[in-house]
Amino acid sequence: MQQPKQTTCGRTVYIVDGARTPFLKFKGEPGPFSAADLGVQSGRGLLARQPFSAQDFDQVVVGCVGPSEEEANIARIIALRLGCGKHMPAWTVQRNCASGLQAVDCAFQSIASGSANLVLAGGTEAMSRAPLLFNKQMVLWISALQRSKTMGKKLQALLKFRPQYLVPVIALLKGLTDPVVNLNMGQTAEELAYRFHITREQMDAFAVKSHQRTIEAQKNKDLDEIIPLYGNDGSVYEFDDGARADSSIDKLAKLKPVFDKFGNITAGNSSQITDGAAWVILASEEAIKQYNLPVLAKIVDIQWGALDPSIMGLGPVHAMTPILTRQQLSLKDIDHLEINEAFAAQVIACLKAWQDKDYCEKELGLDHIMGDFDESRLNPEGGAIALGHPVGASGARLVCHTAKMLTARSQQRALSSLCIGGGQGGAILIERVIGV
Repeated sequence: MQQPKQTTCGRTVYIVDGARTPFLKFKGEPGPFSAADLGVQSGRGLLARQPFSAQDFDQVVVGCVGPSEEEANIARIIALRLGCGKHMPAWTVQRNCASGLQAVDCAFQSIASGSANLVLAGGTEAMSRAPLLFNKQMVLWISALQRSKTMGKKLQALLKFRPQYLVPVIALLKGLTDPVVNLNMGQTAEELAYRFHITREQMDAFAVKSHQRTIEAQKNKDLDEIIPLYGNDGSVYEFDDGARADSSIDKLAKLKPVFDKFGNITAGNSSQITDGAAWVILASEEAIKQYNLPVLAKIVDIQWGALDPSIMGLGPVHAMTPILTRQQLSLKDIDHLEINEAFAAQVIACLKAWQDKDYCEKELGLDHIMGDFDESRLNPEGGAIALGHPVGASGARLVCHTAKMLTARSQQRALSSLCIGGGQGGAILIERVIGV
């Protein structure tokens, strides 16, 4: 395998602060906030504590997979509502599940190259508001009706209507299905479970641990990056509401497979459909000195990898491995490792791939196995199975959270990654900084 090129270049880029909304689980109806609302509310709280104004940013970059029909270039809408001013460049990026990380990468590249000094980067997603669409037959029928000029023609068109035309296209399901290999994301996880002999019991045990760790993190206030949301009806949302203190292997064992009736992937060992937004503020050394900013961490390296879409869940190892190799690090050098929990099977498969000599040699181009990892340092505050996975925001959440945890725990390095629908992976390596 050809080793991907290094993406780091030029000036050092620092993470100075970050915040996110609570992640709100889909409850069968559109959630209380649009994607722009989520970005604005969390962004206001973050900017309120900064020693500079919103207009001092050089640009705003936002990841979002499915903005609503009223939110074209959602980054610009959010920037204007945050008070960044009409002259602030703002742009939206989309790389499926890693759109938030893509936004961070774009901001990183701008600062590293010298074209910016202070950038607001993040991601937002209101998955609960994914639209229902007309199917093709309904669209053709409406088109024919609109083309009819006379009353007779209109009547003929009306008589051709069939009830099945009203069957909607569920945009979320379409978006979570790869059209090249014709597999939805859950089916790709089933492929990994079969390939690496991952059992239902292993998946459910991993899922329970995710919930337990998130509940513990909430109790210990390890998720203090959260800024509460306020609804128009006076409701206040302060916590991620998908984490379950009563989750157990016995309860999860009762759930039926979702994607393959003979499979093992269930709603319980998969990430949740969720609404949420997350932000990080990135700065150059010049901006840090100008505004006397604190520093949480610096970005050391970012990498994107690609692989067969049918096993897209292994994307993280294709992104993290080049970083580790390039930086001459082993897994033991990583204090905090995050692999976004799209599915329990997918995360377990990534760990198994690193211990599989054949996979390491043939797919990762290594002459050795990467080895195992201390799982107490993997997703230590839980992950998307308990928190949820608002696809545009998750990458930014990982950067925000790990930067804050490095500082809180006086750790040195964090490596975060996500699998990406379509057969890709993204990863970022950050290090804690003491003084700039």
